[in-house]
Amino acid sequence: MTQIFDENGNVLVATVVSAGPLKVLQIKTKEIDGYTAVQVGSLEQKESRIKKAQKGHFQKSGGTPFKYVREFRISDDITPDVKIGDSYDASVFSSGDIITVSGITKGKGFQGVVKRHGFSGGPRTHGQKHSEREGGSIGAKGPQRVFKKRKMPGRMGSDRISVKNLKIIAVNPEKKQLLVSGAVPGRRGTLLEIKGI
Repeated sequence: MTQIFDENGNVLVATVVSAGPLKVLQIKTKEIDGYTAVQVGSLEQKESRIKKAQKGHFQKSGGTPFKYVREFRISDDITPDVKIGDSYDASVFSSGDIITVSGITKGKGFQGVVKRHGFSGGPRTHGQKHSEREGGSIGAKGPQRVFKKRKMPGRMGSDRISVKNLKIIAVNPEKKQLLVSGAVPGRRGTLLEIKGI
């Protein structure tokens, strides 16, 4: 993340996203595959690190192996206007576009209720000791059980989320980078999915 200043001198919080080239590997149709989708590959990979079946699949689109392969579903009544071998990079976006960014958030491990759910914890006074960050009572006397969906300690993070309505501040086609306002999910190096609205 970084910060830049606009023409009025206001500071803008921004994230630099590397939007490298995507290559169309396969076009799936309802007649052959049962659904319509476009399969793309990203981040070129050494040929020694892929399986034989993958090598044959990549040969159909030019022979370049990719580390990441993803599909994007399309409505069955729409014919995609792309061809196998087409390449797309950051230049498909322009400054001012509104996008949705999806990715896997940072993993936090096993966390308590204060960090995970924002509980206030207990008081230090009134005879309590070492209970500032405890969850407190988890049930009632009547039902004599803990209700489902009760907010309790547990694994936090490593979830796929989407951040909507982010604005592209600038596009650098030479470096294949986007400058996006605000924060995006994950750590440095996280694979992101960017969709225009």
